[in-house]
Amino acid sequence: MWSGPRNISTAMMRSWENRPDCTVVDEPFYAAYLADTGIEHPCREQILLTQSTDYGKVVEELTEHPVSSPLQYQKHMTHHIPRGMNMGWCASMKHCFLIRDPAEVIASYVQKMPSIDEDAIGIRRQAELFTEIAAITGSNPVVIDSNDVLDDPGPILAALCRDLEVDYYPDAMLHWPAGKRSSDGIWASHWYHNVEQSTGFGQNRTGAASLEPAHRELAERMRPFYEEMAVLRIRN
Repeated sequence: MWSGPRNISTAMMRSWENRPDCTVVDEPFYAAYLADTGIEHPCREQILLTQSTDYGKVVEELTEHPVSSPLQYQKHMTHHIPRGMNMGWCASMKHCFLIRDPAEVIASYVQKMPSIDEDAIGIRRQAELFTEIAAITGSNPVVIDSNDVLDDPGPILAALCRDLEVDYYPDAMLHWPAGKRSSDGIWASHWYHNVEQSTGFGQNRTGAASLEPAHRELAERMRPFYEEMAVLRIRN
């Protein structure tokens, strides 16, 4: 699942982890991204200590290590993947792109981080990866929009499972127990408070109308990249 930040990506991870046949991997390239860019993020030192900072070793873990369940759900942040990285490692996997309106992404992001730029929200990179993975796999990845999921999660998740050719478990995927998970990254203490309280997909909330001018301008610059994927999204 390829997403940017602040995009119900952790709730979606909860949904898949609650299935009886699936384990999850939470943002495995986070430490490599931090080490590569030198960027300051909450929990930076803990992340660097708890994950590999070597992109190649992370790829090896994702592709060569045995999986303890029939399915594995990998939650990836698109801005964690450097341009020029060989994406051939994921050629045999099934892919979905989780998108969200740029203005809503930004409105949510600035509540958690003091500064923001194009790279931080990963929308352009998401569109680039969509094109790369489509070329590698020979078909367009599945696309879902977070607003569509929040508006009517059952039909969207059912269609997603159909397109990924896996069984759909409505009771498990629409409702999960509140609380922390051992599978959550060490960064959960900063980012996952709302998800830890959740027992399902929440209401569709946005503060996009209150964006300051610079953030609104950034959202409009990112909109074409969002829209090129949005025209392909699953609709209920």
